[in-house]
Amino acid sequence: MPIPQPLSLPLPTTVNCSIVFGDLPLLDRPAAAAAAGFDAVEFWWPFDGPVPSDREVEDFVSAVADAGVVLSGLNFDAGDMPGGDRGILSDPARAAAFAENVEVAVEIGARLGTTGFNALYGNRMPGLAPEAQDELAATNLALAGRAAAGIGAVALLEPVSGVDAYPIRTADDAVTVLDRVGSGDVALLLDVYHLAVNGDDPAAAITRHAARIGHVQIADAPGRGEPGTGELPIGALVEQVHAAGYRGRISLEYKPATAEPFAWLAHPQGARA
Repeated sequence: MPIPQPLSLPLPTTVNCSIVFGDLPLLDRPAAAAAAGFDAVEFWWPFDGPVPSDREVEDFVSAVADAGVVLSGLNFDAGDMPGGDRGILSDPARAAAFAENVEVAVEIGARLGTTGFNALYGNRMPGLAPEAQDELAATNLALAGRAAAGIGAVALLEPVSGVDAYPIRTADDAVTVLDRVGSGDVALLLDVYHLAVNGDDPAAAITRHAARIGHVQIADAPGRGEPGTGELPIGALVEQVHAAGYRGRISLEYKPATAEPFAWLAHPQGARA
């Protein structure tokens, strides 16, 4: 695939090490991001369960700190992602595990400068009323928001594609949940790839919900590659969210599709600006 044309972004970036550097050992990824010119990274939950050992936590914290980067974003535990799970927020059987996970995640974030924690909602479960799941999810999201606010961060809710049982598919879906929670400690994670794949217009979502956006992630569609490998107007969308008042980082959350996955950035060292 040809290398995309360079694109200049008006906002600082962070790179999602769970997908962009997913071929490297976990603890090598922060250093790889730093070597590529980034001063911030984010991760999906990097451990096998909601409460890792103290040694696992210390090794991860050291890898990020030693690389000289900020851990700008971290997912809460999302269950068995390869097996199809997309969060444990709405699962009554895992409510205690979620509360324990929030405590661990926020402790890590407090040490590494994290400003956003992504709480994947959880799939619809057979035999359990959706209303019961929604009530629990709102309670758990409020809990996560309070914990995040304690270190000056927010909890985030993300529309996701690819799993039919995941009920939060559009920006409107997510904002309905945020309204149910009724707290400024929770915000919308606007991922332009997931919205587009789900048939939600990212530009329209920005217009409708600019004030609710707490974090932005980008990947092109179709394909989920770097900007310029698909059909989304990534540059225009980032300009739009910036014009609407968003001043956070833009997360690069894509599957590298070319030999030079950062060549599309006009000023790659500007990632540290």
